[in-house]
Amino acid sequence: MNLAWFIAIVTLVAVVAISAMLLVRRRAPDGSYFADGDRAAGVFGVLATGFAVLAGFVVFLAFDSYDTARSGAAEEARIVAHQFETVQFLPAPTRERLGGELVCYARNVVNREWAQMASGTLADGQNPWGIALFRSLRATSPRTATEQAAFAKYLDERSAREDARADRVHAGEGVIPTPLWIVLFLSAAMLFAFMLGFADSGERAFVQAMMMGGVAIVVTSLLLLLSFLDNPYHSGVGSLKPVAMEKTLTLLRDEARILGGVRVPCNTAGDTSS
Repeated sequence: MNLAWFIAIVTLVAVVAISAMLLVRRRAPDGSYFADGDRAAGVFGVLATGFAVLAGFVVFLAFDSYDTARSGAAEEARIVAHQFETVQFLPAPTRERLGGELVCYARNVVNREWAQMASGTLADGQNPWGIALFRSLRATSPRTATEQAAFAKYLDERSAREDARADRVHAGEGVIPTPLWIVLFLSAAMLFAFMLGFADSGERAFVQAMMMGGVAIVVTSLLLLLSFLDNPYHSGVGSLKPVAMEKTLTLLRDEARILGGVRVPCNTAGDTSS
């Protein structure tokens, strides 16, 4: 979440809401527009509670998606490192080809897929190196017991990697449906409109501004938080970064150096070498 935009939006909404309250207050009767203040406060309590319960449920839903994406990204990076070690027990030249393609897969995730998730354009697209890895695996013919065990282990790790990738990608699509956003914004607008009914010319302007400003800040902050959790890949404070996969790339580079180098069929961005 961009902190500067967050502060700017919250401040703008609060200023507009407070200005509206003070403007309405000029013509408001002494004691507010409500003849029965207690009954009006009770109705407002019902509205506020309904909004809070709905927003709380959506926050839980969105945070669960956020946490799943974070865990999926970390798990995917960890499995790629495990796969790189597993393929070293497969026959040559398969191990060299798979090792290089795993490095390209990691580079593509960091430099291509992350940007696509932030812009919402990744959708159900496949990682090109995931497809290349599958093709290389089909061409493998393990013979010894060690090679066969490594082949079976790699298949299990591949399935786990794809599941982890699906968890990572899912959060970029957004989990809060449009009708729910409409209800949230309508509820927030209703709260602001109802607050204007409490405009009271007999009460100090500072108190009236505090009442409206407090509601505006809390409601706006909550809606912005939901927007952040619904797509956690945008740049800003708290957004998900490919830190785990970057660490895996460093680990693969170190292990490749120990093995005597690995032929990597892509550039540093994870694109096919020309």
